[in-house]
Amino acid sequence: MTDSPSARPTRRRRGFLVFLRDVLVIVLIAALVSFVIKTFVVRSFYIPSASMERTLLINDRILVDELTPRWTGYERGDVVVFKDPGGWLDGQVQTPAQPPLIQAVDWVLNFVGISATDSQDHLVKRVIGVAGDHVVCCNALGQITINGAPIDELGYLNLPQGDTAASNEPFDVVVPEDSVWLLGDNRDRSRDARAHQDLPSGGFVPVGNIVGKAFLTTWPLDRFGTIDGHHEIFNGVPESE
Repeated sequence: MTDSPSARPTRRRRGFLVFLRDVLVIVLIAALVSFVIKTFVVRSFYIPSASMERTLLINDRILVDELTPRWTGYERGDVVVFKDPGGWLDGQVQTPAQPPLIQAVDWVLNFVGISATDSQDHLVKRVIGVAGDHVVCCNALGQITINGAPIDELGYLNLPQGDTAASNEPFDVVVPEDSVWLLGDNRDRSRDARAHQDLPSGGFVPVGNIVGKAFLTTWPLDRFGTIDGHHEIFNGVPESE
């Protein structure tokens, strides 16, 4: 028995609708998986400032590990992305107005983890001191000391030619429980913990504000590679009393 001429368009239309349904389901599943990965495992950010040069350059795209630190915690040398604990970004974030269509596209890309629209609402710095550490700058050689032990940061610091001081702003702090002391690698162009000691937080960042540990530069392609924590620099630091 053959189909009537009127039944063929109906069958083709039904087949097309089934195809569209399957494509939509696949897209939704892919978006959901990307959303879960971005929220709980790995997240993408871009670098909006020069505070971490030479380690990270303006407009670098990086991946941040959100999962591992939940078990291992953070250690000295880790490069971390964190939410402003209050007062760090005042007057610094300027988000230009965008047409509604561009905003919608950017939202979709951000949802699936391709874009990072909230990068300017976060900061990226290096962990210098963890809970209990006594961090002082500077000794006679211009080095930061942690629990009395000097650290040689010249391997990652971006200092003006001829300058070997780890910071031109002295400080003497003890890191509170569940907090970290964060500094930028480009010390003379980084408004980091040193610049926020007058805030109620004392310049410290609660661990709960940290999104995760930056581990990979993904863009531009000529800068693709892992992000070095230089953890060996801190090997000689004794544990806090």
